[in-house]
Amino acid sequence: MNASDRTPADLLRSALAADPARPLVTFYDDATGERVELSVATFANWVAKTANLLQGDLAAAPGDRLALLLPAHWQSAVWLLACHSVGVVAEVGGDPAGADLVVAGPDALDAARACSGERVALALRPLGGRFPQPPAGFQDYAVEVPGQGDRFAPFAPVDPEEPALVVGGAELSAADLVERARADAAALGLEPGSRLLSALPYDSWEGLARGLYAPLASGGSVVLCRNLGQLAAGGLEKRIESERVTHRAV
Repeated sequence: MNASDRTPADLLRSALAADPARPLVTFYDDATGERVELSVATFANWVAKTANLLQGDLAAAPGDRLALLLPAHWQSAVWLLACHSVGVVAEVGGDPAGADLVVAGPDALDAARACSGERVALALRPLGGRFPQPPAGFQDYAVEVPGQGDRFAPFAPVDPEEPALVVGGAELSAADLVERARADAAALGLEPGSRLLSALPYDSWEGLARGLYAPLASGGSVVLCRNLGQLAAGGLEKRIESERVTHRAV
């Protein structure tokens, strides 16, 4: 990756320029049998569409606070990079009542209603499916995002020194985030082409680093597993082999 990258959005742009076809996020949900593989190009397209939704339809601006009430999921990773692209502060598990807008999964809708700003709901169904009935008071992400533009340009440049992420009580600027992601990648021994399997939740820096940021910063990729405890006996070893996993965090 480029040494000049100072924001997570920079890291994604560099990954796109280096090898758009390589896998970036491979997601498994062992409760549903879902498997989704997103190349760098496909992931970046989802990020661009989501950032356009965030900046345009939701009128989010740099410095706004977004409460992200989602589990470790490929769509959560997309929302994080979309926030970083716009300059919105992603507060993982943040208090909706104190946020400018909220993004919530199906299990967090009641809590999310405390937000007085824009509310977006994700069904987290296989293939990015929508809700059978849109939740009252929410925009359905799966309905709103497909029509968004495939290219994104922020209205204002993202300042690397401004807050970008809040997790586990710690606030990180975009530059801090990139620096920590690179340090974690080095500590884990990640390098271009590494495949890190992570079953850690996204509610801590460790989970976010292993489940997204460190692989992105190193030119590697992540195999992100949800509900790994429901995998049949011997299934983890088979997955490690079939996905060519080089590192693991479970």
